[in-house]
Amino acid sequence: MTYLQHIRATLVLGLPLVGSHLAQFAVHMVDTIMLGWYDVTALAASVLATSFFFVIFIMGAGFAFAVMPMVASAAAQDDSVRVRRVTRMGMWLSVLYAAVFIPAMIWAGPILRAFGQEVELSGLAQDYLRIAGWGLFPALLVMVLKSYLAALERTQVVLWVTVAAVGVNAALNWLLIFGNMGLPEMGLRGAAVASVMVHIISLLVLGGYVIKGVATRDHALFERLWRPDPPAFTEVFRLGWPIGLTNLAESGMFSASALIIGLIGKLPLAAHGIALQITSATFMVHIGISQAATVRAGRAIGRADVVGLGRGGLAAVSLSMGAVALTMLVFLGVPELLMKGFLRPDDPARDQIIAIGISLLAVAALFQLVDAGQVMALGLLRGIQDTRVPMLMAAFSYWVMGIPASYLLGITWGFGGVGVWFGLVIGLLFASALLWWRFLKRYGAMRRTA
Repeated sequence: MTYLQHIRATLVLGLPLVGSHLAQFAVHMVDTIMLGWYDVTALAASVLATSFFFVIFIMGAGFAFAVMPMVASAAAQDDSVRVRRVTRMGMWLSVLYAAVFIPAMIWAGPILRAFGQEVELSGLAQDYLRIAGWGLFPALLVMVLKSYLAALERTQVVLWVTVAAVGVNAALNWLLIFGNMGLPEMGLRGAAVASVMVHIISLLVLGGYVIKGVATRDHALFERLWRPDPPAFTEVFRLGWPIGLTNLAESGMFSASALIIGLIGKLPLAAHGIALQITSATFMVHIGISQAATVRAGRAIGRADVVGLGRGGLAAVSLSMGAVALTMLVFLGVPELLMKGFLRPDDPARDQIIAIGISLLAVAALFQLVDAGQVMALGLLRGIQDTRVPMLMAAFSYWVMGIPASYLLGITWGFGGVGVWFGLVIGLLFASALLWWRFLKRYGAMRRTA
C-alpha cells in the first residue's frame, strides 16, 4: 500500500472510533448537565463518584485494550480460533477484575473520607456507587467487544451503539432523576440506575450484533464461554495488566494536577476544570486515531509486513498532527469563546475564571502536541504487543517528571495554574520522547531481521 492508501485506510477505521469516543464523552457531559439541573450537591457527589468509578474502570480496561492488537494480528492471519480464544479470555479477565473491585464500590465512603473528602459528599457518592458500581461488569465487557470489533475493522457499529447510548442515557436520566411520566423521583440514585441500564443495553446490542453479524457469527464467541483457556488467559493478562497500569498512571497524573491547583484557590481550580473538559474533548480525536494505529499495526505484524507497519504508523501520526494543528489554532484564536459556554453570564467570578482559562488554553496548545505524540506512540507499541517497558517509561514520565514539575512551577515558584500545566507538558514531553524512542528502536530491529 502507498502512503496515501494508508492515510485513507486509517481514516476509514479511525473516524468512527473518534466519533464513538466523542459520543462516550457526551454521555458523561449529559450526566453532569442533568444532575446540575437537579441539584448542586447531587452534582458534586456524582463528580466524586464517577471519578472514583473511572479510575477503577480505566485500569480494568487494560484487558480490553490488550484484545485489540491480538485480535487484529490473528485476523490478519485468518486465525478465527485465536480470535475467539483471546476475546473470550479478555471477557473472563474483565469479569474477574470487576468482581475483585466491587467491594471498593460498595464501601467507597470510607475510602473517599480517607482521602479528605467531605462526609456528606462521601456518603452520597457511596449511595451512587452501590448502584452504579455493578455497571462495571457490563461496562468492561462492552469495552472488550468494542476492541474485538475495532480489530476486525467493524467500527461503524461501535460508533452507532455509542451514539445511541447518549440518547438512551439522556432519556433514562430524564425519567429516573426527575421522576417524569409517573416514575418516582430518584435523584442521584436515578442517575446511577440509568448508568447501569445503559451499560447493559449496550452489551446486549453489541452481543446481538456479534452473534448475528456476517463477519462475526462464525467466531461463535459466546459458545462454551464458560470453558477455561489457560494459555490464552495468560497471554491476555500479560499484555493487559501493563496497559491498565499505564492508564491508571496517566489518569492519576491529571487527578493529582487538580489537587495541586486546588492548593492555589477555587477560581484557578474552576478554570482548570473547564480547560480540562475542553482538552479532553479534543483528546478523543487522538485516542481514536491511536486505536486505529493499534489495529493497523497489529494487522501488519500478523502479515509480517514491516514496511506496511512503518507507512501505517506515519499515516496515523500525520493525521494526528493535522488535528493538533487545527486544535492549536482554535485554542490560541478563540479561547474566550470556548470558556464562555461553561459559565453563567451573571456569575460574579466569570471574568476572572475566563482570564485564567485563556492562559491555560494557551499552554494547552503546546500540551496537545506532546499529549498526541505520546498517545500515538503508545498505540503503535500496543499494536506490536509491547506494553511492559512502555508502562515503566510512562509512569516515570508522569510521576517522576510531570507531577513534581507541576508542583515546583505552580506552587514553589509561584506560577499558579499556568505553572501546573507547564509541568504536565514536561511530563508528557518526556513520555512522548521515551515512547517514540522505544517504538523506533523496536521498528529498526524488525527491519533488520525482515
